Amino acid sequence: MLGKKLILPAIAAVFAAGGAFTAHAETSFIANSFYDAEHPLSKFGYVEWAEKVREISGGDLSPEVYTGSVLLAPRASLQGARDNIANVANIAAVYTPSELPVANAIQELGFNYSDPLTAIFAAADFSMHNAVQLKEWADNGIVYLGAYATPPYILFCSKPVRTLEDIKGKRIRTAGSSVSKWVEEVGGIPVNVPSSEMYTGLERGTLDCASNAANDLIDRSLWEVAPYTTELPTGMYWTGPEWGFNAGFWADLTSAQRKQLMDATAYSMANMAVNYIARSEAALEEAKAKGNEVSQPSPELMASVEEFREKVLGEIYTIAEQKYGVANGADLIDDFRFTYAKWEGLLEHADRSNVDALAAIAAKEIYGDLDPTSYGLK
Repeated sequence: MLGKKLILPAIAAVFAAGGAFTAHAETSFIANSFYDAEHPLSKFGYVEWAEKVREISGGDLSPEVYTGSVLLAPRASLQGARDNIANVANIAAVYTPSELPVANAIQELGFNYSDPLTAIFAAADFSMHNAVQLKEWADNGIVYLGAYATPPYILFCSKPVRTLEDIKGKRIRTAGSSVSKWVEEVGGIPVNVPSSEMYTGLERGTLDCASNAANDLIDRSLWEVAPYTTELPTGMYWTGPEWGFNAGFWADLTSAQRKQLMDATAYSMANMAVNYIARSEAALEEAKAKGNEVSQPSPELMASVEEFREKVLGEIYTIAEQKYGVANGADLIDDFRFTYAKWEGLLEHADRSNVDALAAIAAKEIYGDLDPTSYGLK
């Protein structure tokens, strides 16, 4: 039996020059998620995904999962995967807009959507079939294998923020893109810091509010420093792969191994989405039980969001071309919007809590026409 191949953090620098290793039977490899182990994008996207990979491959593929910033910080994920420090990593493209302008141009639409189940499959479908987006992954040495999508971001604040007057002057953590513009328009101050810094910012008073998915009230203990939650939808995020493979590592895998990873990822996207949504809903109830106040926004505050959504659609083509330098921005944006609408139709009558049924739809509609002998190979 051939020996295992394992990249350990202590010798990761050896691979930083971009050297790939050959995949053999019982291939172990480094998988990195910069989220804490219990965060849905790590727990379901990496820890349970790794178990599924082992199951489907019969132990032939064995991901060695690292979570948190032990191996790669959020802003280093793209470079870490590109340099083969991690063979696969989740990559939030908002942290590297100059290197991933196409992905970030598409993310400008995030403020306009609020269904994470539709978004995760639409993002994966688009990102694995649109030629312009595929070229961007390839140019960065990444093979995109599957998406993430957050539930709608809402506001966690140290003081009540329910009205337009309340939000004026508030320093609000955002993850960039169009939500930062909306914060400015309503008189707030957007602060673009990683989600890992929300707790400290709220605790020290450098942030008045943080915008993120509801699960972070519990998963990151934000209920301790932000006792006031407003269920104001301020967009979703899906930009960049949940599973971005180093291109050299991917090329050295066998076709059978690539197919196994595709199958595991189709299942894991469904599993992650269903559980992420459920955890966010449960977190709101748990926060209430801990004494937090969970409120609805005032009509005028909600109206400001709806009006800004219309504004985004009126400017998105220009933003794609002028801000991000994307040629034929209209074609790119329209392709994503068409793909999103396609998935609204595909999921219209689906059982949104049935992971296996959702995984089967993803396997057919996203991966069904991808050839593991050629996908991701130059």
